[in-house]
Amino acid sequence: MINKNIVDRKTIAELLNLYPFIEDFLTDHLIDLDDAKDTTLIAHLNLLDPEILEEKAIIPDELIDSFIVYTNQMIDFLGIKEDKRVQSITLKPGFNKYKEAETFEELTINKGEIIAIVGPTGSGKSRLLADIEWGANADTPTNRTILIDGKTMNIESRFSSNNKLVAQLSQNMNFVMDLSVEEFIELHAKSRMVENEREVIEKIFNKANELAGEKFALDTPITSLSGGQSRALMIADVAILSKSPIVLIDEIENAGIDRKKALDLLVGEEKIVLMATHDPILALMGDKRIIISNGGIDKVMEITVEEKAILHKLESLDDVIQGMRTKLRYGQELEANFEIIKN
Repeated sequence: MINKNIVDRKTIAELLNLYPFIEDFLTDHLIDLDDAKDTTLIAHLNLLDPEILEEKAIIPDELIDSFIVYTNQMIDFLGIKEDKRVQSITLKPGFNKYKEAETFEELTINKGEIIAIVGPTGSGKSRLLADIEWGANADTPTNRTILIDGKTMNIESRFSSNNKLVAQLSQNMNFVMDLSVEEFIELHAKSRMVENEREVIEKIFNKANELAGEKFALDTPITSLSGGQSRALMIADVAILSKSPIVLIDEIENAGIDRKKALDLLVGEEKIVLMATHDPILALMGDKRIIISNGGIDKVMEITVEEKAILHKLESLDDVIQGMRTKLRYGQELEANFEIIKN
C-alpha cells in the first residue's frame, strides 16, 4: 500500500517501476511521462502553468488523493504481494519519571516519515527508542504501548533476535574488522542472500560517496575511514540492505556528511526515521517533532508554515557554511562575497 509520504518522496519513474499499471492513470490525467519521470508527482504538478491546470480542471491535492486511492485499489484487485515492511508504528502515552501522564493522545508514524526527537541530554530519548525497539506493551518503566501496524507485538516477535525493528546509528562508528569497503558490503549482502549482489554493492558504495564529505574507494580499508565516511557507509548500508523498518540516527549533524541526502535516501527506501538532534535544520526537516522532558513525551509538534520559511533561510546559511568548510579543507582563502537570505 502507498500513502502520501511515499508519493511525495518517490519519483514517477520509481512509482512506475513498482506499479506499472499507474501509467494509464497518469496519462489519462494529462501527465507527460517523458517530461515527468525524474520528478515526483506533486513537483511535476507544481511546475505546470496554473492556467493549464485550471483549463484541465486539475487540482493538485485532489489528484494526489485520487492517485493514492486508485493505486491502493489496484494493488488489492490485482492481489499484488508487497514486501511485509512495517507500514506504521503507533505510540500510546504512558508516564514520565515523576509518574505524570504524558500529555499527547496517540501518535501514529507512517512509513516514509521523518520524526525529530528533541530534548536535553538525559531527558529520555533513549528510553523512547527502547520502548519502540522492544514493542512495549505497558510493561516498561514508562508504561507506554507501541503498536505495529495497529497491533501489539506478540512475545515471539518482541524478543526475536532476527526481528529487530530498529537499526541504530550512533555518534561513534568504529570498525575493528580487517576488511576493505567492498568486502564489508559483500559480507553483509551475502548474509542477506540478495540475488543481485554486485548491483547492491555498487549502489551502497555510490550512495555512501554521495553522502560523504570526502570520497573513498572500494578497496579502502574500513579501519582507515574517517568518522564521516564511516557514517556515510553505514547509513547507505542500513537504507539499502537492513531489514529493520525503523532507523534511529543520533546527532547526524556531527557526522560530516550531507544530512539532507542521508534523510532522502532513508525515506526513499521507505524507512521510518527517528532522528535525535539538537540541530534546528534537522529538527525542521522532520514531518513532526517529539519533545522529550523528564523521561516522558512532553508534546508532539507539527512543522508550521512559518517554520518552513525559517528552514529555507537556515538552509541558505548552512550552504554558505558548508562552502566555507570545503574551501578551508582544500587550502583556499575565504572571501566575503557571499549572501544570506534575509527576507
